[in-house]
Amino acid sequence: MPSPSLALHASRAPFGLRFSPARISKGPRRGSLVLLAPIEEFVFGSVPMEARGSSESPPDQPKRGKSKTPRKAKDSVLKQKSPAEFFAENKNIAGFDNPGKCLYTTVRELVENSLDSAESISELPAVEITIEEIGKVKFNSMIGLVDRERVDEELYDDYETAKAREKRLAKAARNQEIQAKNAALRKKVKEPTPTKGMKGRGEASFYRVTCKDNGRGMPHDDIPNMFGRVLSGTKYGLRQTRGKFGLGAKMALIWSKMSTGLPIDISSSMRGQNYVSFCRLDIDIHRNLPHIHIHEKQEKKEEWHGAEIQVVIEGNWTTYRSKILHYMRQMAVITPYAQFVFKFVSDTSDKSMTIKFARRTDVMPPVPLETKHHPSSVDLLLIKRLITETSKQNLLQFLQHEFVNISKAHAERLIGEMGPEFQPKMLIKSLTDQQIVRIHQLFRQAKFEDPVGDCLSPAGEYNLRLGIIKELHPDMVATYSGSAQVFEGHPFIVEAGVSLGGKDVKQGLNVFRFANRIPLLFEQGADVVTRTALKRINWTSYKINQMQDKIGVFVSIVSTKIPFKGTGKEYIGDDITEIATAVKYAIQQCCIQLKSKIVKKMQAREQQERKRNLSKYVPNAAGAVYDVLKEMAQSHALKRKRYEDEDADLLDKVSARLITKDMLTEKLSQHVEKVDYEMALEFATQRGVSEEPREAIYIQSLDAKSDFIEFSNSIFCFRLIRMMWSKTHQDMSRLGWVMTYKMRPRNSFCDLISCFSFHASFINASSFLLRVLLGILDVGLVGEMVPEISTLPWQSVAIEILHMMLEIVRFFVTLHYELAKATSACLF
Repeated sequence: MPSPSLALHASRAPFGLRFSPARISKGPRRGSLVLLAPIEEFVFGSVPMEARGSSESPPDQPKRGKSKTPRKAKDSVLKQKSPAEFFAENKNIAGFDNPGKCLYTTVRELVENSLDSAESISELPAVEITIEEIGKVKFNSMIGLVDRERVDEELYDDYETAKAREKRLAKAARNQEIQAKNAALRKKVKEPTPTKGMKGRGEASFYRVTCKDNGRGMPHDDIPNMFGRVLSGTKYGLRQTRGKFGLGAKMALIWSKMSTGLPIDISSSMRGQNYVSFCRLDIDIHRNLPHIHIHEKQEKKEEWHGAEIQVVIEGNWTTYRSKILHYMRQMAVITPYAQFVFKFVSDTSDKSMTIKFARRTDVMPPVPLETKHHPSSVDLLLIKRLITETSKQNLLQFLQHEFVNISKAHAERLIGEMGPEFQPKMLIKSLTDQQIVRIHQLFRQAKFEDPVGDCLSPAGEYNLRLGIIKELHPDMVATYSGSAQVFEGHPFIVEAGVSLGGKDVKQGLNVFRFANRIPLLFEQGADVVTRTALKRINWTSYKINQMQDKIGVFVSIVSTKIPFKGTGKEYIGDDITEIATAVKYAIQQCCIQLKSKIVKKMQAREQQERKRNLSKYVPNAAGAVYDVLKEMAQSHALKRKRYEDEDADLLDKVSARLITKDMLTEKLSQHVEKVDYEMALEFATQRGVSEEPREAIYIQSLDAKSDFIEFSNSIFCFRLIRMMWSKTHQDMSRLGWVMTYKMRPRNSFCDLISCFSFHASFINASSFLLRVLLGILDVGLVGEMVPEISTLPWQSVAIEILHMMLEIVRFFVTLHYELAKATSACLF
């Protein structure tokens, strides 16, 4: 038997250690140690000396506070949490701060997943989102709970004592009396403020959120893990993604389990499948595993591919209604190629709504590509992970294929700089920790070429402009798309748009922020876009009134790594110089475009005001001139003063009443119209250089038998007649064109003048025709229109087209001169 003095109790042993007597009795081997105290106390020795006790105290000494029943000592105080449990306890990190924000974030995650799914197969997205309000009775029936009447009213939050009720009724009676007196004295009656009832904590609002799309769908066997296992997904890797945390609908499922306890329903079908996968599951938060209720293949009743997700959660539609609608509207702006249908269903018909955001274009941005890491953006841990996962054998191949912008020659120079212990052919798996640190230090100090932006997928200037016009209907809009730039080894592209006017736009600055083509609605004040628009742009220098004009500022930033700030990842910090500079430059480029449009609009307004003022005084001026002519005619008739030649003829016509006051008024009005027409002509000439024609263009079908090609719209028609002739000194054909014009509905010179006066100047028409000719200068199209072109050298074709354009310009110059002469002849 071992000596009793060797058996120490854990509460008295130093550092909470216990010696096992059984192990000591076997021989000279030492007793095993069991750690009972926290590891921090063992390492730092934080246990006081007085509390440790003596290891030599007799075993029969009574112990204070010891119970008769011996307690079982724990093996360890360390605990572990699964990822699902961590996010359930810290749901605010993923945007699930309160019931209203949870509803908003759920809609957002489902919509963005649907867009990614459709874009991955190059399908124009069609997303239908439905929020159905569920009453308390319906929710209780869904979970199998029977309603029970209250027994003890005092237990509830909304209980009102008799004294409080009497006080409330007395206050309401006084308010009614005051309202009646004010009404009798015809004073302004204030609307009585409604009394806020106390809402109990148990009276939650529940909603069924359903999202259906036409995307890729999900494989049947992968559905449980895609929704029931946190931090498992298909978007990991270095690429531009819409997601922030890799949670997606998993966080909605966790919130559903926390607030309602109901599972999530998923229906999915992929292209080529003759069945629909249906899965009903919830999540085991403690083990981070899916708990499957139903997982089966059902009959496919209609031709459909995509996914439909349905989840019941607690939410607050009243407070977050505007945020959800703003999110859908801004998503329609940045993705005009998608169609969204948003529905809110309530028991009361006045609260229900259906909003459709129609598709405006079928031009989709390319799918983002996965790229490799830039050497200047990696850390020590990432280098170790790449070494573990790489399939390359030696160091040279590893540097050349696992990073961007490292060629073979560059990799050899880097290896030579690392030191003599590094060789190009050394095994990558044999690198020590010190050698890996050396590689990391060299990566931070060496110079590398910046990464290109080929892996990024911005919305595009065309789509951004269409989205702004579709949703805001502004008076003016300008867009700009910058080139790829770099911060910390990650490429990024900034796109911007600035609009003036529009519907549902407040006065002043209205900032719309997008990151990787998703709207950012919260924490706007600290964002780089907001601060740039408010403090770094001098709007007055661009003829824009920052306080009175309705200004919309749209900025979209795409990158493989968005530098979000804060736990919610709702804004981009203002401390990155590269991004702040790019944002400012993009907004300035849009303002420069708007300034030219504003100046032209101001000039046109001044011209209209000048014409209005001239027309206002035409009757008075005509009357004054006619009175002067009448007095001169009387003097000439009485021979008081003689006039000769043309003056005498004019006065004779005045005496014979061949020239009247009305005639002078008409002539002056025509002269004002002429001046206005000349100014408009000059304005249209300048505008036609930079703006596209507004008239619809109709080009006839290409027919090899036709000897002419016609470009026409509702106002005019240009016919290009093809003529062929040959040269004796060259063995080739040359191409010539003779141009004629015809008017609708009558081929008359007057119709030509009126058409150009009311619709477009002929200079604008000429620029339009030149643009059409440049547009059809395509090998396939021109070859189909004129087969002879395919046999000509391209240098000769270019010369002939240049001659043809010069002839068109000469034609319009002549037409301009004839129109001017005809207009002058009609006036006097």
